[in-house]
Amino acid sequence: MFGLTLADIDEDVEVWPDNWPVFRLFNALATQWRTGACGATGLDYSVIREVAGLIGIKKRQIPELFPDLQVMEAEALLVMSESK
Repeated sequence: MFGLTLADIDEDVEVWPDNWPVFRLFNALATQWRTGACGATGLDYSVIREVAGLIGIKKRQIPELFPDLQVMEAEALLVMSESK
């Protein structure tokens, strides 16, 4: 997604159990970026509920995951903008 290959990653990264659901959701949304002339502008929020349901996250969990998802989105946008 960011132009990396497995060879670029030289160490395993641990995801804490508390963060696993939002990590799974963020990963599942990997193809749901809104883009403009200057690149990605953010995730398409209109598909979050559907995608969450497809990976087994209950609708009632989404409000507690959403702030963390936004943090991951902001960091991803920062990384993508730095690579330009």
